[in-house]
Amino acid sequence: MPSSKPSSIRSAGALPQPVLSQPAPVAVFLVVTIEPGGESAVRDLLAGLAGLVRAVGFPSPDGGLCCVAGVGSSAWDRLFEGPRPRRLHPFEELDGPRHRAVATPGDLLFHIRAARTDLCFALSAEIMKRLRGAVAVQDEVLAFAYFDSRNLLGFVDGTENPVGPAAAEAAIVGDEDPAFLGGSYAIVQKYVHDVDAWEALAVEAQEKVIGRSKLTNIELDVPGSHIDVNTVTGPDGEELEILRGAMPFGRPGHGEFGTYFIAYARTPDVPETMLRAMFVGGPESGPDPILDYSRAVTGTLFFCPSATFLEAVPEETGAR
Repeated sequence: MPSSKPSSIRSAGALPQPVLSQPAPVAVFLVVTIEPGGESAVRDLLAGLAGLVRAVGFPSPDGGLCCVAGVGSSAWDRLFEGPRPRRLHPFEELDGPRHRAVATPGDLLFHIRAARTDLCFALSAEIMKRLRGAVAVQDEVLAFAYFDSRNLLGFVDGTENPVGPAAAEAAIVGDEDPAFLGGSYAIVQKYVHDVDAWEALAVEAQEKVIGRSKLTNIELDVPGSHIDVNTVTGPDGEELEILRGAMPFGRPGHGEFGTYFIAYARTPDVPETMLRAMFVGGPESGPDPILDYSRAVTGTLFFCPSATFLEAVPEETGAR
């Protein structure tokens, strides 16, 4: 009997998922684990995901609805045959001198974006309807744009994101892994802020932590600041880039204020190097000072295969 698992797609014309889509006012981050026996339902969902997004978004052409799906290391071999993405592995937990980057469960990631909350909600509901009984939800967060692209600490976020061809170069897998052209790695962490402690700081002290002016968003020369620690260079001195999609979330009635961090990268080596600098520190700087006010409560790594790959997933067991 033919296997129900698809082989890897090898195509020079592999079409990426909408990793490079422009920032949207609303996002839903949904992380789930696959229950035993749930693989077939997951494959069905992944194969039909693009069509599902089109169906939900069709009545609202200006809504900008899109979704990126990622697969975790432990789930990959349960779903697909053939080679694995070369750099896919479990999220690496980090124990620093004062802070910890935790690793948490996650087999599937759905990063949903739109101009309206109802579109994100509708697509999330349809995804979970199709996965009911097949997965267990580990984390579900509704995130939103806040004022002029600021986080809940009051600073502009995502300023240094690459754009255009530079964004694709930073985020999309190329010839270094031919079986997975057009894919992308995604690191996801949910950070919860100690807003009371943060707001007790003077604005000048906050600016020294971040390394930018709060009002004008101008970068400051502050060694050891958040901006400084997160600047990573390659062997020839060039700055290594990732594509960030972090967004604020919160529940004021529960005292919860945070940032949902997601980084898309051509290789996980770059964001992992940044995280090691943040949590462990390096020879020239200590851990990121923002971690004194912002605690990581989740940590997962996913590979987001190309849309071409997903379209070739058989839609029912035994299809191949």
